[in-house]
Amino acid sequence: MAHESPLPARVAKVLDAWGLSPDGPLLSGEAGIVVPVRRADGLAAAVKLQQPGPEVDAAVLGLARWDGRGIVRLLASAPDRGAMLLERLDAERSLEAMDDDDEATRIVGSLLERLHSVDPPPGLPRLEAVVSQMLDDATEAGTQLSGEHRRRFDRWRRLVADVAATPGSRFLHWDLHFGNVLSAEREPWLAIDPEPLVGDAGFDLWPALDSGWSRDPGTVGAARIVRRRFDILTEMLHLDRARAARWTTARLLQNALWDIEDGKPAIAPAATVLDDALRSAGLS
Repeated sequence: MAHESPLPARVAKVLDAWGLSPDGPLLSGEAGIVVPVRRADGLAAAVKLQQPGPEVDAAVLGLARWDGRGIVRLLASAPDRGAMLLERLDAERSLEAMDDDDEATRIVGSLLERLHSVDPPPGLPRLEAVVSQMLDDATEAGTQLSGEHRRRFDRWRRLVADVAATPGSRFLHWDLHFGNVLSAEREPWLAIDPEPLVGDAGFDLWPALDSGWSRDPGTVGAARIVRRRFDILTEMLHLDRARAARWTTARLLQNALWDIEDGKPAIAPAATVLDDALRSAGLS
């Protein structure tokens, strides 16, 4: 959502500290706000502002290490203010608008391949800790479900427990859905909004598998879309398919835990579609 009103004081202070001029309406989203700006040398850029904390710290660490390789480039940061100065991308053009689903999936696959190939910096969250907490939480959370929802949730918990001992060491984005790939000048497409994590590459597939159709889980052919995207991504990233399916199941379990925490004691319809699509292919 764009705003033409005067900039909030917090934003104005950051722009002043970095010698930046506003260059378009402020954009707000769930995670924070983005302000198009220009540096004193005329370079088009964008300031992203969030609440200071571990998520911003991890994003700054990750973006600095990736250094623009397949992802938006970090130009400056002030983690204590929750502020990042980023290269300007085209916020109006993401992969969500691409008609060729296979091509969009291949673009995500090529970006993930590049991101995963970089050695992660020290200090990032690790999948081992994330999964350990998930499995601990699942014991109590599962009691809030019943019937088929409970049976599906318990099966997910068992599948995740099977791979928890080998959490991997790749440099993950954690949220690379089609809407988080934007058109750019430096390269045709670049990733944005990482939530950097160290872990198994299979844990990075779910956002792309879920993109688009999940807004309407009744979409005709949704299961086929999931299986086709899974085939493309696992082939491009050279992943063991069964293992990648289990790590995708970990994302379904994680989302279910968040839903239960938010007072929604049921498995989301899109998660059921995605799970059934993988099961029908003998993958989970």
